[in-house]
Amino acid sequence: MRYLPLAENDRQAMLGAIGAGSIEDLFVDVPKAARLSGPIEGLPDHAGELAVERQLSALARRNLVAGEVPFFLGCGAYRHHVPASVDHLIQRGEFLTSYTPYQPEIAQGTLQALFEFQTQVARLYGCDVANASMYDGSTACWEAIGMARRITRRSRTILSSGLHPHYVSVAKTMARFTGDLLETASPELTSETDMARLLAAVDGEASSVVVQYPDILGRIADLSELAERVHAAGALLIVVVTEPVALGLIRSPGEMGADIVVGEGQGIGVGLNFGGPYVGLFATRDKYVRQMPGRLAGQTVDAEGKRGFVLTLSTREQHIRREKATSNICTNSGLCALAFSIHMTLLGETGLRRLAAINHAKAVQAADRLTQLPGVELVTAGFFNEFTLRLPREARPVVRTMSERGVLGGVSLGRLYPGIEALQNGLVVAVTETVMDEDVEALADALGEALA
Repeated sequence: MRYLPLAENDRQAMLGAIGAGSIEDLFVDVPKAARLSGPIEGLPDHAGELAVERQLSALARRNLVAGEVPFFLGCGAYRHHVPASVDHLIQRGEFLTSYTPYQPEIAQGTLQALFEFQTQVARLYGCDVANASMYDGSTACWEAIGMARRITRRSRTILSSGLHPHYVSVAKTMARFTGDLLETASPELTSETDMARLLAAVDGEASSVVVQYPDILGRIADLSELAERVHAAGALLIVVVTEPVALGLIRSPGEMGADIVVGEGQGIGVGLNFGGPYVGLFATRDKYVRQMPGRLAGQTVDAEGKRGFVLTLSTREQHIRREKATSNICTNSGLCALAFSIHMTLLGETGLRRLAAINHAKAVQAADRLTQLPGVELVTAGFFNEFTLRLPREARPVVRTMSERGVLGGVSLGRLYPGIEALQNGLVVAVTETVMDEDVEALADALGEALA
């Protein structure tokens, strides 16, 4: 972050230029509950650049670094090994400013990279066509709901209880402005998903059903019957995938009848990065392509018969008339999409399947080891690389105790669902190829001590 040495007269000059009376006027749209009541604790009111650098560096050293401790966090953001060649390639000058070209005919390399990315996403998701990426998985989920509304001309959406609560929160925020009715529910600590609820809720008024696969507890459901029921009611099935590596081992949503598949691509090629930037993936069927948000790079032949690439569709309000745009929050995350594509190319289909198998094997090993601890019960009967444990006591203080011992031991459901008593003992554990045997033992030891 740049150091900006602003004095009070500088602030007043800027406020006067934009017609604001005070700094507080800039935050009137932010709910009071979300605002700070005073200065950030531990930071001085003002200091020189050197002093600020030292203080912020000292604060940063208090963090547990993902790559330096046993790491079992997941719930939508996963630590996978990203080959050094990915970062080397995206740092090249011709790629570093990668973004959707506004003069596409002179940006053939950028368009080709987007075209290859789209092809990879479409194949991964089992769909006909994919766009050139979006902000992240949560906003892609909302865009899918909006797309289903345009197609079905209905505004009632049924959300699975297994959908990530942050994705639900984003959808609720946007629905305030569109009038969409979102039917939500909270998960239960059981091995079964809420498939029965979803099947019963689908009717002729539903626009879409949104299901996460695997869901927030790591459970994996066969979506084929749900897809049939949804289609019979004239609605669309939207499937959210937060862990792309899982699709190297389990069936793609498109194979099971999903109409729109969206998700987070961070798990391939993109580091954790404190929560961003990430890359949203979005794919659908051919017949719905003109309702798809974002941009679509296509392949063609020029006047000399040579292969070329074009920006076939661009439905963002920056490119076309605002009233014709499908969205204005669907920017192309060009550099992250490129990192995803390079990593996927390095893996290939065989490598992705092998990587997925390693993830699953290590997760099974960890689940077997942790359930040997007294009072620890495995909730998720079938899972990929993420599973939920029921602890004999509340999980949040257990997680804090483990972190004090240098182990990032998972995500407590109490953190994701603070007001639901039945979920407070739930702990979601993610295990990727980066986890070693000694890490699993360190987790088991730390968890055992925290529960003692």
